[in-house]
Amino acid sequence: MQLQACTLRSARPSGLPPAPLGARRAGRTGLAVQNLFTGIVQGKATVRAVERKTDFACFDIELPAERADNVAIGASVAINGTCLTVTEQRGPVLRFDVMAETLRRTNLGALVVGTPVNFERSARVGDEIGGHTVSGHVHSTAKIVKVTDTENNRRVEFQLADPAWMKYILPKGFVSVDGCSLTVGEVTPAGFSVYLIPETLRVTVAGMKGEGDEVNIEVETQTQAIVDTVERVLQKYVAEGRLPALPQQ
Repeated sequence: MQLQACTLRSARPSGLPPAPLGARRAGRTGLAVQNLFTGIVQGKATVRAVERKTDFACFDIELPAERADNVAIGASVAINGTCLTVTEQRGPVLRFDVMAETLRRTNLGALVVGTPVNFERSARVGDEIGGHTVSGHVHSTAKIVKVTDTENNRRVEFQLADPAWMKYILPKGFVSVDGCSLTVGEVTPAGFSVYLIPETLRVTVAGMKGEGDEVNIEVETQTQAIVDTVERVLQKYVAEGRLPALPQQ
């Protein structure tokens, strides 16, 4: 059984960042059904074909053969942390259709034949959540601004394309980078850093990326919910005169 969560979508309050991108489906109740991922990347896949159309693109991506078993049409797979729907399958090669907005707001728009990507199939009941719950809805991209290698790990610094999302990235909190669940190291007003162990560098595309490369970022949803709730309550108290005006960020 595929692990899913049903969420009720409504208009976003003013002042919040734009809604993230990802695959959503309408359930029989009319609620949006959201696939879940664990943030533990299952390996690297390879782009085998790219077909670009007006406001649209099709990607053929080859998974390792053992990871492509029992993939059904309509199944969800996270590619670089972006939840995509399988539209065709030819052995280990899966086809995904991607809309223009997703291509624009994620690093999928830069994919060409031969590009390696992270992949994770959606979680199933009983799977271990070894990272943190990831929805596959990319919030922003980020650029790698500095890479520092030491004997046993790598420190990578990122700068977000949309700094409005930085308020949800906290030291020692979770963040998804190209679908990989990572612990945040240091935080600055415009970016943050992570530390990567050799296993992460080996299994994911993180070991192949350097300064100037772009990654997909998804903030941790529980942190986002807490921050947004606190902000709404404080704004309400200020409007009612129960608190002084909050300083502008």
